[in-house]
Amino acid sequence: MNNINYLEMLPLSSIAKFSKGQPMDGVPFTGYPRVHPSDKNKLILVYDPLSAEPAALEFKLEDILFVDEVPSAVTETGEGVPMVKLWVKRGAVGMIIEPFEVNEPTQITGKIKAIKERILQSQNGSNTQAASK
Repeated sequence: MNNINYLEMLPLSSIAKFSKGQPMDGVPFTGYPRVHPSDKNKLILVYDPLSAEPAALEFKLEDILFVDEVPSAVTETGEGVPMVKLWVKRGAVGMIIEPFEVNEPTQITGKIKAIKERILQSQNGSNTQAASK
């Protein structure tokens, strides 16, 4: 199945495409979109899907303001991974889902902080790049 057909299957088809810069009331998140396995009113976005530490972000569809297609990521074997940029309503509640090794609780707390910093740092870089264009 090609990327366009896959993206059309997702519940994103009813969300407007944004074409004029950055929406003031939205925060961008880029990743690989997936259908939520148990809730048709939510979407899973695999953030940084080709890294050693991908995270899954869960958003309510009603909180997604706009969607932009971005160039596909390519695996080492040459397989394309369809990517999108979602503009999520500022102040909305999302979930970060990331696998971790069950170990000491203090290590898990540090990992959660590192995940938040990684995602926020990437989003701040994206906002800086958008503002400079």
